[in-house]
Amino acid sequence: MRSTVNRVLLALAGLVLVVVGGAVLAAGLGASVPSWWPWDGKTDVLLSVADRQRWRDDGWWWPTVIAVLAVLVVLALWWFLAQLRRGRLADVLVDSGDGEGAQLRGRALESVLAEEAGGLDGVARAQAMLTGRPTAPRARVRLLMEPHAAPLGTLNAVADGALAHARNSAGLDGLPAEVRLKAVKHRAERVS
Repeated sequence: MRSTVNRVLLALAGLVLVVVGGAVLAAGLGASVPSWWPWDGKTDVLLSVADRQRWRDDGWWWPTVIAVLAVLVVLALWWFLAQLRRGRLADVLVDSGDGEGAQLRGRALESVLAEEAGGLDGVARAQAMLTGRPTAPRARVRLLMEPHAAPLGTLNAVADGALAHARNSAGLDGLPAEVRLKAVKHRAERVS
């Protein structure tokens, strides 16, 4: 959901910038613009001579402005490219032994991982996500722990159980994993 909202906001920001830039370009080329538009002719400029020369005596001003704008452009490009990158792994390539191979849906493997990890004693809820490449997936597992759970025992059970089963069933040499444990919030017990 967050990536969809991110992409929509990025598209809207780009659309606004293209429209405003196009309107400024149209006004500069002599096309008619609305009466409320701040620049209305070929002789109008975005920055007047007085605005441009106000800081001319200070040698730090223009290099600072150019550096800040360059950093903003680089950050905007980085953000845009990050939106195009897929977070989840769609398919995992499984070696079937016959030279052909097979594809296993990433969501199916995530579901099995989460279900098996969620069935452990002391785990209130489990989530799993696969990232990486189809030939070398990585797992991210989040566990919401009950108050009575032993973190080390649960972590060992996930590593020896759910992760080992997923690795073996997909025929992977290794399945690196990041397991995050979080305690469920609960009230303090009263002792009388």
